[in-house]
Amino acid sequence: MSDNENDKNGVVVIRGVNQEGSRLRPGDWAERLGANLAHFGRDNRLCYDQAVQPCIIDGEKCLVVARGLADSNPEAYEFLMSFARSNDLKIRLDRRHGERALEPQ
Repeated sequence: MSDNENDKNGVVVIRGVNQEGSRLRPGDWAERLGANLAHFGRDNRLCYDQAVQPCIIDGEKCLVVARGLADSNPEAYEFLMSFARSNDLKIRLDRRHGERALEPQ
């Protein structure tokens, strides 16, 4: 994956499947990682950071990470990317904007 300047506008999608096709366990891995940057709102409910959103894409657990996190919180970004690499997870860059932008579900 390229680290060029244009890529910083997109998101990185970390899929809950490794390169061999096995699903990552435990099943709540994306929520656990997302909770590291989350906070509790006024209603005492957990609010995920805009830059790190657990979601389901095509029936698969994923973690959507804003590329801008590499600048705003480089330690957190590197932790997430290191987690994905060490678990041999599939990673893809998504640069869609506007109506086509990837949204957490």
